Amino acid sequence: MTTISGQLLKTGVQLGYRAANTIKAVKPEKPIQQQEKVLRYLLQMAQQTQFGRAYGFEELLRSKQCTKEFRKRVPVFDYDSLYKTWWHQYQDNAVGAADVTWPGKVNYFALSSGTSTGTSKYIPETDDMLKTFRTTSMRLIFTLPEFHLPSHFWGTQILMIGGCTNLKKRNNFYMGDLSGISYNKLPKWFNHYYQPHKNITDIDDWFARLELIVEQAPNWNIGALVGIPSWISLMLQHIIDKYGLNTMHDIWPNLSVLVHGGIAFEPYRKVMEKQFGQKMIYIDTYFASEGSIAFQSRPDTHSLQMVLNNGMFFEFVPFNDQNFTPNGEMLPNAKTLLINEVEPGKDYALLLSTCAGAWRYLIGDTIRFTNVANAEIIVTGRTKHFLSLCGEHLSVDNMNHAIEDVETELNISIPEFAVCGVTEDNRYAHRWFIGTDAKDIDVPTLTRILDQKLKSLNDDYCTERESNILSHISVEIFPVSAFYSWMEKSGKMGGQHKFPRVLKGQALQTWLEHIDTL
Repeated sequence: MTTISGQLLKTGVQLGYRAANTIKAVKPEKPIQQQEKVLRYLLQMAQQTQFGRAYGFEELLRSKQCTKEFRKRVPVFDYDSLYKTWWHQYQDNAVGAADVTWPGKVNYFALSSGTSTGTSKYIPETDDMLKTFRTTSMRLIFTLPEFHLPSHFWGTQILMIGGCTNLKKRNNFYMGDLSGISYNKLPKWFNHYYQPHKNITDIDDWFARLELIVEQAPNWNIGALVGIPSWISLMLQHIIDKYGLNTMHDIWPNLSVLVHGGIAFEPYRKVMEKQFGQKMIYIDTYFASEGSIAFQSRPDTHSLQMVLNNGMFFEFVPFNDQNFTPNGEMLPNAKTLLINEVEPGKDYALLLSTCAGAWRYLIGDTIRFTNVANAEIIVTGRTKHFLSLCGEHLSVDNMNHAIEDVETELNISIPEFAVCGVTEDNRYAHRWFIGTDAKDIDVPTLTRILDQKLKSLNDDYCTERESNILSHISVEIFPVSAFYSWMEKSGKMGGQHKFPRVLKGQALQTWLEHIDTL
């Protein structure tokens, strides 16, 4: 039965939904028009910063071809070049510099390590950027009527499985997971709808937090789960095991919605559907430490609608051999496109210019447009997580779909997997590490199905396999716990961390050492 507060929330969401659709109808704008306005706003705001003066933003704003001149004048940055040249000044001493790449000082930095490889990145979270996160989150909430939620949903609570909210102070700034920074900026009225509270989320240790969540689970009326699928699934299984449940709906009968992001959901779908037991509404998002990029705005698609008018200007780099090296490094003269120049069905690397002072920033993700007119995309992988030893150009999206087909054909769940490239006798091969708790797996059959699916999904892969340049693939089976124990050893449990689908370099070495001990 819907509570009074739940009915008020439902009414507010419905009013917001109607208002948003009225604005769209009265003020329709083409995607490129929205983006040009955003770029001018960013240049206007940052023209007196160190960065703005260095690249002549004031002059750019007077240009009739502002967008074209901006792309000519400002170079492309990755995290290392932007941090070493500019962002480090925010953190250099007890006071910290101001007006470096965005007006004012930066009080918060999100720690981001992407897929458990390398050292942590410090991503600036300005007040303006944090506002965009809240604005996009509200837009997502205002689309909920599109998903036809059951009436009992509106009296329930949201369970967020994120990082630690106890931020660390260093000199003049705080640092922590983006979810922790965002949590500390939530309005107090939202605490009524939100679990767990700070007495749990402030605990650094992931397993200690998990234990308290499991203990408190019977006391909550959860209607929505928010977080990365891998950590949510792990939490659900702990609750099911502790209380001897058949499914999570035995303890949370009003559970209706899963809002997920960070990694592809499909590898986790089979195991999570068993954990839920009842039909759920799944809403995908594309939120990164660098900005709220896109979210699923309607139920009849798996695509995500890009947020084009909220503090981020996008450029799209065709992800091909003309623009990127085989290792995923962007070439100096790479071609960039705007939102009105892209085509459906092609992979693009994303460049961001944002109200956190990122400029032409290569975030490292690749996307593909499914609907150009609506600016709808899917995330296909990472620029450095494509596997291309000999021209096979295998994407994480290819891998996810192939694993999904293997799950269907063998009636098993494979929530975790990874792959690396190897060289043997002047030929190339792929080595797969499959994480499943299914018993009596026929490895040769699984290998054959996986190979066939990859051939059907990727013409380049098929060509290299049939020419025998890519001589074979091998598959090794591990319990799912092996993947999480490696994450634990790496200090990457919970929060926004995820297991890398393509293993290279130091990550591959530590993984191989880890499985040797199993």
